[in-house]
Amino acid sequence: MRRRTFLGGALAAFAGETARVDSDGMLLVDGRRTFVLGLYQLPRGPDAWRRAAEAGFHVVHADAKPDQLAQARAHKMHVWLTAGSKRGPRDETRIRKFIGRWKQSPEVLFWETEDEPSFVWKKPKEFRVPPEVIRETYRLIKSVDAARPVYLNHAPTNLASTLARYNPGGDLIATDIYPVVPHGIRELYALWPDGRQGDFLNSTISQVGSYTDKMRQVAGPGRGVWMVLQGFAWEMLREKDRDPKMIRYPSPAETRFMAFQAIVHGAAGLLWWGLHTTPEGAGLWESIAAVARELTGLSRELAERPLRADVQIEYHDTGHSLDRGIEWVCKPSGKGSVLIAVNADRNPVEVTMRSGGWRHRELFEPFGVRVFRS
Repeated sequence: MRRRTFLGGALAAFAGETARVDSDGMLLVDGRRTFVLGLYQLPRGPDAWRRAAEAGFHVVHADAKPDQLAQARAHKMHVWLTAGSKRGPRDETRIRKFIGRWKQSPEVLFWETEDEPSFVWKKPKEFRVPPEVIRETYRLIKSVDAARPVYLNHAPTNLASTLARYNPGGDLIATDIYPVVPHGIRELYALWPDGRQGDFLNSTISQVGSYTDKMRQVAGPGRGVWMVLQGFAWEMLREKDRDPKMIRYPSPAETRFMAFQAIVHGAAGLLWWGLHTTPEGAGLWESIAAVARELTGLSRELAERPLRADVQIEYHDTGHSLDRGIEWVCKPSGKGSVLIAVNADRNPVEVTMRSGGWRHRELFEPFGVRVFRS
């Protein structure tokens, strides 16, 4: 029997199905392992739902409005809804009513409580929403709807041990990392004084892999790790007095690398944020859609558990030092396998890769991506 996929136009009806997280963090929908592609906002311009569906996306963050759910249904897509958090009796009543009403809608795939609950700009020792509140809200949501998972996105800062305190409040744990920031940008919310959002030593786009590792450490076993990727230019977040010289969108190659590196490091789903600030003609939506279509073509493989492949890598001198080098993951594909490899270095890397009887020599451009089938 041909296995159904859960992406884009191939989406099956959700009525009567359940969603839960498998032991390795992959989402299970009615028992089907599902690699999730989602959007916080639809692209700007006409026919946005259709364009998102055709690109392969199947879940969009939405307001709790019947017309949005109708659009999702018409395009064979799903939504996720934000319930907020329980801080008092009125919140409990509101959340019970909210979940109770919308859990009847088959278009709703999962719930969210609060975005970046630990993050307070310039006050890193304070919590916007304490862990105890998120954990109690999770218990409340599950008491009303046990069939759907709860999604919790963190800012990329704070210690892993701090963020782990929120874990009982989420089944799907994410972080948003947006590393394409032009040098010299003026102060802007969520950026550190050095003009970066992330706080690792690595300031290149390959920090996406490091933050995926961090969130896997935060989530631990039994929770899914998703990554929220950059769908905007930082300068476009400024409400006025924008500097045209600082409007820098991720390139097609950068968009592709960040998505594939997150997968190599174990992400079980990818979401993009910021398209509401990205005008038509910027080219970024086209880059994101191209990556989504490529990943949709790999949806069956991406949902599989990694293979324990013995891949040997021999490096050849290109005149550069070796910093991070080639990172890879191998997934089963029918009777063969798919090897996804990325160059996490800012310099070109030339390698010979061997696995079993397979041998391949390849020159990777900086932050290059290769997909090999065998």
